[in-house]
Amino acid sequence: MVHFHLNPSLWAVLLAFTSLQPCSADKRVDLIVRPDGGNVSSPIMYGLMHEDINNSGDGGIYAELIRNRAFQSGDESRYPVTLDGWSAVNGAKLSLKKLSQPLSAALPYSMNVAVPSSSNKTVGFANAGYWGMDVKVQKYTGSFYVKGAYQGKSFTASLQSALTGEVFGTTKVPVQKAGNDWVKYDFNLVPEKAAPNSNNTFAITFDAAGVRGGSLDFNLISLFPPTYKNRPNGLRVDIMEALAALKPKFLRFPGGNMLEGNTLPTWWKWNETIGDLKNRPGRAGVWGYPLSAGLGLVEYMQWCEDLNLEPILAVWSGLALDGGELPESRIDEAVQSALDELEFLTGDASTHWGGIRASILGHTRPWKIRYVEIGNEDWLGGGSTGFENYKKYRFPAFFKAFQEKYPEIQLIASPSVFDGMTIPKPAGGDYHPYLTPDNMVSSFNKFDSLTRDNLTLIGEAASTHPNGGIGWSGNLMPFPWWGGSVGEAIFLLGLERNGDKVIGATYAPGLRNLNRWQWAMTQIQHAADPALTTLSTSYYVWKLLGTTAITKTLPVTATTGGIGPLYYVAGETERGSSVFKAAVYNSTEPVAVSVQFAGLGEKVKQPHKKTATATLTVLTGPTNPYEYNDPWKHNNVVKETKTKLNAKEGGIFSFTLPQLSVAVLETDGE
Repeated sequence: MVHFHLNPSLWAVLLAFTSLQPCSADKRVDLIVRPDGGNVSSPIMYGLMHEDINNSGDGGIYAELIRNRAFQSGDESRYPVTLDGWSAVNGAKLSLKKLSQPLSAALPYSMNVAVPSSSNKTVGFANAGYWGMDVKVQKYTGSFYVKGAYQGKSFTASLQSALTGEVFGTTKVPVQKAGNDWVKYDFNLVPEKAAPNSNNTFAITFDAAGVRGGSLDFNLISLFPPTYKNRPNGLRVDIMEALAALKPKFLRFPGGNMLEGNTLPTWWKWNETIGDLKNRPGRAGVWGYPLSAGLGLVEYMQWCEDLNLEPILAVWSGLALDGGELPESRIDEAVQSALDELEFLTGDASTHWGGIRASILGHTRPWKIRYVEIGNEDWLGGGSTGFENYKKYRFPAFFKAFQEKYPEIQLIASPSVFDGMTIPKPAGGDYHPYLTPDNMVSSFNKFDSLTRDNLTLIGEAASTHPNGGIGWSGNLMPFPWWGGSVGEAIFLLGLERNGDKVIGATYAPGLRNLNRWQWAMTQIQHAADPALTTLSTSYYVWKLLGTTAITKTLPVTATTGGIGPLYYVAGETERGSSVFKAAVYNSTEPVAVSVQFAGLGEKVKQPHKKTATATLTVLTGPTNPYEYNDPWKHNNVVKETKTKLNAKEGGIFSFTLPQLSVAVLETDGE
């Protein structure tokens, strides 16, 4: 078998993409889709999952432009507090201080800005952002806190080039008062011109002669561009628009390993992610950097509101990534935290946590939570001991508590039946397949043997490694690639034909900052420059299948040919149309397909009916199946074609699909 560490362009000469033998079956497939006898599918089949693995919360979908805005750590033994991202302007001296009167208990450190002695200069500090900042002629909203005696008239906030020093926009922020108390300043900044690139910085400067006592202290220095739906403390517009185009149905949050934490004390404490930003201590992330907690529980719920998503809330199960876990005598602590979190989200104002949501946050209307997952990958985290204790006492404790207080919620165990856990009804499981394309294809019928008692969420899925056997000992592919994306399509078709057993499915991780990442395979790549926001080959496949999601499966009978190299499913969409979905994998020649929608044939026989029509959408890729969408080339190797087809007598549509293609045939309205 050939390993991918050879030049991938060599693969272009192969007739078949995979290590499987090319199918020698008849390359003609005739199918009949029956109008009755199918199953109702999941209403949330396709969704999103957020994991802060690739600087894609801070520095990603969370729109804050300032890096290290509040000098947070979450675990100083792992992430010492630093001045990362900050630099002095005109000779000022920057240092970290742990003042006796900090901005808040949550933010004990601040940045001290000492001015040069006998200086009449304008001095201050600058921030480089998350590998730059995009500057356009638009309103930026900012704020900062200051403590100290300053008798100048104003502070100046500005955006400028890090290369040339050219100032694109500036605003004066009038001084309110000076003294020993912290003072918050808010400002708006509209640049006069756009920057030619994203190599820019944000600065705050002030008159050195106006400083009494030699220095000023600053904290929680923030700058936001316009956000999606103009949410304060909101999300980045271009990324959210790309996600919205997928028409997803759910969001699984807050992760991922991010939920668990590296150690028992550093799990994702939901109650430390709500309220005023100055009261959010941040946390030690699990992917090599601390997190600000600016993207917190409420922001996740607003994300769900803005994209009309069903929340799938993951709650901490008492396990840390280093193998630490709560003993049975303490598991009630984790259970109570989860119940409190549900009360915060769903309780009315008369409840303790519902009252806090209503009074402090002003969100008087409770949210609805219908799905809760207990933990994340408990079959993996903590090794065999963690998994055994999850089955023995951790999951049972949550199951009992939720059955008593929230029996209407669909509970989900973080392992699945495929991981070796017997899950009590009516709970479901969570399966995370990261596979080669071949293994994605061989999983097409994996769910056929399940029953409705084995409800399964596909909380994470992607084709990550090439065929050839290198497995997890080899590197991930650099980006999602066309052949892998077709493998994912076939896996998804297998899920859709078992839609009554599958809660939903999502690609993971979804986002990656091109400057700082630990996981290459993501649906969307991004950087400070929006021009680098790149939709991967997998994005286009999941979008096509997700925007035509099946709400009811329909039986399909093959009169010629069968499954492989053509893989398929049929059903009805929420629009009331009939739909046939297919993908071709490992074929040496195109596949001729005829699809008869049996019920449609009877309708068009009626005199007043016109000939039935349908739209055929086909995704094809490059000759070399290892090619991908490269953010720096601004290319798209995925070609989409749409063709209007007329049905032949009997409601038969005929077309041909090439090797490594994904197709959706959707009937048009009458």
